[in-house]
Amino acid sequence: MPDMRPLRPADPERVGGYRLLGVLGSGGQGTVYRGVGDQGREVAVKLLHSHLAQDGDVKRGFLREVEAARRVAAFCTAAVLDVGVMDDRPYIVSEYVPGDTLLTVVRTSGPRTGGALHRLAIATLTALAAIHQAEIVHRDFKPGNVLMGPDGPVVIDFGIAKALDATSATSGAVGTPAYMSPEQFRGERVGPASDMFSWAG
Repeated sequence: MPDMRPLRPADPERVGGYRLLGVLGSGGQGTVYRGVGDQGREVAVKLLHSHLAQDGDVKRGFLREVEAARRVAAFCTAAVLDVGVMDDRPYIVSEYVPGDTLLTVVRTSGPRTGGALHRLAIATLTALAAIHQAEIVHRDFKPGNVLMGPDGPVVIDFGIAKALDATSATSGAVGTPAYMSPEQFRGERVGPASDMFSWAG
């Protein structure tokens, strides 16, 4: 099961109709909480950081994650269940996938080998193909964004994903350096080939 730290005084106890149980992680955009709905269903709640809530571009980018995730075939990503705003901070509620990230699994158990490696490679490649068929470029495909769920790998975090027709050059490199393609580093237009570079890495 993934590590979860307890809530701290600065963390909300509820977001929308979801009671928060603890913190699963935090990134540049927001904090991801483990929560439970009124019907007892466990969920993951991603809440935009408060210091970013007044930035319209950041808020729009945060909510683009919902559009991207909903366009991708359900077998390879955590389903989006709900979207809302709390104290001017948008949040995304998705299905909770019990399991560590591929990054954690490799760090604790070592690299995959043999048949396990082949199954992982095929499953993640199939997920990328589904993402690209939905005309999305993930742009941050890395072991930390692959959950090793009980039913197989699940791709998460479409926070900087973009539609294929909107992947024009940016004002700076965006992504995780160890897995970024050369064109990402140069701030050039990126497409499916960039995700494939990250997958190979």
